Amino acid sequence: MPVLENAALIAAAGTAWYSLAVTIAAVTAVAAPTPDRRRDAREVLKVLVRRNPR
Repeated sequence: MPVLENAALIAAAGTAWYSLAVTIAAVTAVAAPTPDRRRDAREVLKVLVRRNPR
């Protein structure tokens, strides 16, 4: 079914972009030249990788 194939492609693309964003934020959090940039990257990671309290 074309609708399901398109939905699967959209989901896969979204997952790839999310993974890329998390990877870039993690690398920046470790390798940024200034402490302010590293702190900002860690804050972005907190938003991207939120966990629900149990």
